[in-house]
Amino acid sequence: MRLTDFRALTFDCYGTLIDWERGITAALAPLVERAGKPLTRDEVLEAHARHESQQQRYTPEMPYSDLLAVVFRRLAEEWGVHAAASEAAAYGQSVKQWPAFPDSASTLQYLKKYFKLVVLSNVDNESFAHSNAKLQVDFDAVITAEDVGSYKPARRNFDYMLDLLPSLGVRKDEVLHVADSQFHDLQPCSELGLRSCWIYRRFEQRGFGATVRTMGEPAVEFKWTSMAQLVKAHHEELSKG
Repeated sequence: MRLTDFRALTFDCYGTLIDWERGITAALAPLVERAGKPLTRDEVLEAHARHESQQQRYTPEMPYSDLLAVVFRRLAEEWGVHAAASEAAAYGQSVKQWPAFPDSASTLQYLKKYFKLVVLSNVDNESFAHSNAKLQVDFDAVITAEDVGSYKPARRNFDYMLDLLPSLGVRKDEVLHVADSQFHDLQPCSELGLRSCWIYRRFEQRGFGATVRTMGEPAVEFKWTSMAQLVKAHHEELSKG
C-alpha cells in the first residue's frame, strides 16, 4: 500500500497537529504548583485524560471549552487545591493558545497540493478556529465534536465524517485517517475498517500522556513519528513513480 493510493487525508488535530500536551501542562502549571504534593508531567497528563474522557462520556453535547472548565475543577478537587470559577473558565479558553507542532503548517501546505484535507476534532468550533490559524491551511472540511454532538472515540463521529466525504467526491476506501491517539482515533478506525496512519509523537516518552490507556496496539497501515516523515515518504513515492 502506498500513500499515493489515497485521495483524502483526515486528521485528528490535538496531539497530531497541535501540541496539546505542551498546551495543557503550560495552562495547568499554576494549579499544579499549588497542589499538596509534587506531580510529574505524566501524572498531570494522565489525570487530565481520565477526567476528560469521563466528562466527554457523561456530557457529550457540552462544548469543549466548557468541558475543560469542568476538568479543571475536577483536577483541583483531586489535588486538594481551591480554584476560582474564573480560573476554570480561563483554562477552558486555553485551547486557543495551544501551539502547533513545528512541522504541522509546512507539511499540511505540502499535502494540500495532493490530497483533500479534512479535520475530525474533539473540540468546539471557536477553539478550532484559533488552532486553524496556527496550521495555516484551508481544510476541505472541518468536523468538530460540537458539530456531531459527541466526542471521539464514539463511532458516530466517524460515521458523520464518512457520510460527509461523498460531498467531496471521496469514497471510504480512498481515505487515510492520520492521528496520534490510539484511544480516540486508531482503535475506532480499526473497528470500522478505516485505513489509518499513526503519527507517534510520544515515541521518546513513556505512557499514554493525555490520552486514555488502551489494551494492545491497533493495526495501522503506516507509522511515523512526525508529520515530516509522512511528507518525506510521500515525496519518495512520487520520485519513484
